[in-house]
Amino acid sequence: MAKMNILLIGGGGREHALVTQMTQSPLVGRIYCAPGNAGIREHATCLDIAQNDVAGLLDFAQRSEIDLTVVGPEQPLVAGIVDRFQAEGLNIFGPGAQAAEIEGSKAFSKAFMHKYKIPTATHETFEDHVAASASLDKTDFPVVIKADGLAAGKGVFVCHTEEQARTALAQVMQKRKFGDSGNKVVIEEFMTGEEVSVFAFCDGENLVYLPSAQDHKAIFDNDEGPNTGGMGAYAPAPIMTEELLQQVDTEIMRPTVSGLAREGRPYRGVLYAGLMITSDGPKVVEFNCRLGDPEAQVILPLVKSDLVEIMFRIAKRKRVRDLEFSDDWAMCVVLASGGYPGSYETGKQILGLEKNLGSDIRVYHAGTKSGPANRIVTDGGRVLGVTALAGNFDAVRERAYWAVGKIAFDNAYYRKDIGMKALSYLRK
Repeated sequence: MAKMNILLIGGGGREHALVTQMTQSPLVGRIYCAPGNAGIREHATCLDIAQNDVAGLLDFAQRSEIDLTVVGPEQPLVAGIVDRFQAEGLNIFGPGAQAAEIEGSKAFSKAFMHKYKIPTATHETFEDHVAASASLDKTDFPVVIKADGLAAGKGVFVCHTEEQARTALAQVMQKRKFGDSGNKVVIEEFMTGEEVSVFAFCDGENLVYLPSAQDHKAIFDNDEGPNTGGMGAYAPAPIMTEELLQQVDTEIMRPTVSGLAREGRPYRGVLYAGLMITSDGPKVVEFNCRLGDPEAQVILPLVKSDLVEIMFRIAKRKRVRDLEFSDDWAMCVVLASGGYPGSYETGKQILGLEKNLGSDIRVYHAGTKSGPANRIVTDGGRVLGVTALAGNFDAVRERAYWAVGKIAFDNAYYRKDIGMKALSYLRK
């Protein structure tokens, strides 16, 4: 078989992790990435095409004889890029727009879970700010308020008081902080327990699981402060035992895949379930239609199988195959620009990237670009994902933070407590 030309869509840490794995495949010839970043540029030809420019991406794929397109972020998936490419006879990995609505609309996702009896928090959906606000008069706190549409991981508000809830509703529905994503809101019960992320490759019917992971959404230590896109992760998550995964498979993942197929929305791609492990068992916090970020940065380095082969099989609508994984642990600490997830400055030179930190350290670029004199500078809120691999969790945490200490840029920020939940669980 001739080597394949690959088009990877996206420009964050998840895509840097994807392209790093792709370079290990003997099936791959040339890799293009749109738009990419300074780290991805070492492995792929970066294109000046926005990740949401479906027409521009389609035109490039046709002109450049792309054999497989892989979509990293959720926005183009929800916008229907898979349907557009498939209509032109192109191979593309990811769910179509109707299946991707499982992430694109929290109102749809909640109604779907209710219909198919998939365990999740009780909820109400509102399209009117007055009605949503009035519902708070009879609400028990804390409560969770979610913008219906995509909000880059920042559209979820955990509200401990009525005042916080009314402020969140005003930001979403009146001030339009998330634009049309705030046309509806979901108000749901606050679930207590421990969160875990479960990922599976899906061919429309069958599921093959990746290592579980645990993300750290809040900006500050001890899970305090506003939500971010994710400040660190580790895999596998020790809380996700084989017995618990079997329960998740039986009660959540398979009913979701079969329900979507029954609705005429066959799911092909990576299905990501964000779960809360409650005293009543696992419940869905949210579904996502792609790999997580930064979860991809700890899951993908553990995959020993050919990632390109499995994605190509799913794109060709063939049955998904089992995967082989490393026995290592992986942990990622995100270095962010000071001020994120609020306002922050960019263009800060990053020092230490040229150092050889060892084969067990992966530095994934997220918000970076090439600056003057080919120096790499910051270009986003989340800048780098520093990932370590090791045979035990104490070692992987020590190595990850050691590597973080070797890299610097002005006003850099990172959480100091990534992995503490896993250590607590493992030491019980």
